[in-house]
Amino acid sequence: MATEQDYVQRIREVYPQLTITSAVINQTGQNNDVLIVNDEWVFRFPKYTDGIHQLERETALLHAIKPHLSLPIPEPRFQQFQNKKVGHVFSGYPLLAGEPFTREIFHDVRRDHDVRNLSEQLGTFLWQLHHIPVSDFLQGQFLEAPDMHAIISQLYQDVQVKLFVYMRREARQKVSHCFEAYLSDASHFQFQACLVHGDFGTTNILYDKNLYKIAAVIDFGNSRLGDPAYDFAGLISSYGEDFLEHFSPVYPDCEQVMERSRFYCSTFALQEALFGLQHADRQAFSAGIAPYR
Repeated sequence: MATEQDYVQRIREVYPQLTITSAVINQTGQNNDVLIVNDEWVFRFPKYTDGIHQLERETALLHAIKPHLSLPIPEPRFQQFQNKKVGHVFSGYPLLAGEPFTREIFHDVRRDHDVRNLSEQLGTFLWQLHHIPVSDFLQGQFLEAPDMHAIISQLYQDVQVKLFVYMRREARQKVSHCFEAYLSDASHFQFQACLVHGDFGTTNILYDKNLYKIAAVIDFGNSRLGDPAYDFAGLISSYGEDFLEHFSPVYPDCEQVMERSRFYCSTFALQEALFGLQHADRQAFSAGIAPYR
């Protein structure tokens, strides 16, 4: 496992002009180690080989979509993609204000304040993101039209093969019914694909506790063409479905995605368990499989 000093050395090798007086590492993320430099810069280092292309792709995407969005997002200023080895590849951007908008903070805020403004901020952001004319400026690697039926079918197969052995019988039956009912309804796959965030939840939404507003959105590593309902599912999983009641003025017809959003939301724990198995991450596997034991 790479250390704080290992990553500092990697940065100095590429950017010797950057004076580094402090560095704090955070290795709790699933895909990237994070190094906070000088309380000013955020450097992300992929943990796995498959994360290298993802970070490179994300860096290009951030530059392209920033002008279209009203909320701050990361602005990469430093990057190293020549030496494509885990521990060497990185991307760095200015530290954004705010703290993760966790469920605990959300519930604290809701007790004392109207969350309508926060909901409308996020609804506006999603409307802007989902309506970016991606074909105008993004390269082909971002524009592969998703076959959601095939993707969900594969997810179901992975769950059956890899997770059913860990699940109680009633849970297996419920999961089977949920997937099979969803896959059998052709209307679930009749949507206009758009650019989605792909991980739109508590850890990637930053909140300004002094101004009572959303401060920024981070981590676009899972962004791709996809079903807009997937981003709604992230919010439902994080803050509950009633939080989206205030979306209507800023995201017209948002109720049309709700059925698909609920299904995606129901798969998140299973996806976390599969991730844990794939990457030998016991904590992720245990957290994901727990509801089905």
